[in-house]
Amino acid sequence: METSRHSRVLIVGSGPAGYTAAVYASRAMLEPLLVQGIQPGGQLTITTDVENWPGDREVMGPDLMVRMEDHARAVGTKIVSDHITSIELAARPFSAEGDSGATYTADAVILATGAQANWLGLPSEEKFKGFGVSACATCDGFFYRGKEVAVVGGGNTAVEEALFLTNFATKVTLIHRRDKLRADRILQHRLFENPKTEILWDHTVDEILGSDSPPGVEGVRIRHVRSGQTTVVPCAGFFVAIGHSPASELVRDQLETHSGGYVVTGPDSTATSVPGVFAAGDLTDREFRQAVTSAGMGCMAALEAERFLAESDG
Repeated sequence: METSRHSRVLIVGSGPAGYTAAVYASRAMLEPLLVQGIQPGGQLTITTDVENWPGDREVMGPDLMVRMEDHARAVGTKIVSDHITSIELAARPFSAEGDSGATYTADAVILATGAQANWLGLPSEEKFKGFGVSACATCDGFFYRGKEVAVVGGGNTAVEEALFLTNFATKVTLIHRRDKLRADRILQHRLFENPKTEILWDHTVDEILGSDSPPGVEGVRIRHVRSGQTTVVPCAGFFVAIGHSPASELVRDQLETHSGGYVVTGPDSTATSVPGVFAAGDLTDREFRQAVTSAGMGCMAALEAERFLAESDG
């Protein structure tokens, strides 16, 4: 049955940015409504050990998101299990349609829909996600101290990930499907000069190999793009670094975006090109993509929404 719900602030997305925005908006007595989306908790729900969240020496990603959700509820956020399928930002109050058939209207909107790592699409990749397959060296590199790892990709992200992993791993093998990298020259120079790195040119990944009990990566089977010859590269960790895609499909034709769909915000701000609409977290951030930076932007978005509504009401 269709319903219509109005709130002062509508928060779309439920990762660190969304839940933090909800906490701050609730404390400002804005009575926010948060729509969780198809993956409540965001990318952290597919991360196992998190060791870089301030205040927790180690916490499971899903557990951290449960705590954030509980905090948002405790301070008064109304949380809805729904997925926004369309949103109209041309006029206030803004309006959004949910997959459930519900309509949500709001005087201000905070977009925190995040971004998703691009994956290879291999069944073995899905099987070992969180058990040796990762898309974030900053998040998971520490776990491979003294081990060999492999990275697939050829752009800035791949080279930066490979260089970061040399701080922990004994060897980092970069697998690239072409005979040259797309990364910046300075990054390429650092990669070539690092004694821990090896580059396998003109190869694609066929399969991630590993054990089932306990689950873990043991190697990756690669194929030469011209000869078709296959090789197994031993590794304990496999990092996919072929880019991220911001979840901005809802607003790409309504908000200013850049670099493949990341929402543009003002300097030192979360304000978008539409007054009253704010964006936080990985939806806007192609540089850091960390839970703590997303949470910080969620705080900013709520405070800016509070200021916007106060000025609008005045």
